[in-house]
Amino acid sequence: IDVRVLAATNVQLEKAINAGHFREDLYYRLDVVSLELSPLRERPGDIMPLVRHFIEAYSRRLGYGSISISREAEQKLQGYSWPGNIRELENVIHHTLLICRNRVIERDDLRLSNLRIERQDDSPHIDNSAEALLARAFQKLFEEQAGALHEKVEDALLRAAYRFSHYNQVHTANLLGLSRNVTRTRLIKIGELAVNKRRPGANMQGERVLHLSV
Repeated sequence: IDVRVLAATNVQLEKAINAGHFREDLYYRLDVVSLELSPLRERPGDIMPLVRHFIEAYSRRLGYGSISISREAEQKLQGYSWPGNIRELENVIHHTLLICRNRVIERDDLRLSNLRIERQDDSPHIDNSAEALLARAFQKLFEEQAGALHEKVEDALLRAAYRFSHYNQVHTANLLGLSRNVTRTRLIKIGELAVNKRRPGANMQGERVLHLSV
C-alpha cells in the first residue's frame, strides 16, 4: 500500500514536544515537508476566490444551476475574521446554498458567528509607521528590562545599521549621522570590527598583502 500522509495543526509542535504533549518520534516521521500557511484573516485576497470555488463545487454537488452572490454578501464575507479558516468558510457556503433563494446569495443568507464578526469600519486603526513601531518597541523594552538601557539601545542600533549597510563603515556612519572615526571606534568596542594589531611594515615572506580602503 502506497500511502501519503498530510497532517495539519495550529499548534507549535516544537513547544508541544518540550512540554511533553506531542511525541518527538512522531514529529520527525511527519516532518518531511513543512508548509506554513497564514490564517485566512491575513489573506483577504484569497477569500472571494475560495468563495467562488466552494459555490461552484457545492452547486454541482447539489444539482443547482449557476449561483451568483450580491455585493453586500461579498462585503460581509470579506469583513469577517474567519477564526475557523477555510473549513469554516466552506461550511458557511454549503449552508448558504441550502437556504438561498432565486439563485442569488444575499447578505442575510450568510450565517456567521455573531461573536466573531469584525467589520473594517469598527476595527481600531493601528499605526504601523516606523516611529510608532519604534515607540512600541521602546515601551516593551522599558517594561521588560531595567538599567543600562541607553547603552543597549545604542549598541543594537549600531549593529543593525552596520548590517543594513552591508558592513560598510562609511555607509554606516552616513546612515547614523556620525563621523567615520566615531563609528569605527564604537564598532570595535561592541566587537563588530576586529583591530589589526600587526606592526607597521611587518610582512610575512611569501604573503600577499592587500590594502583595502572603504
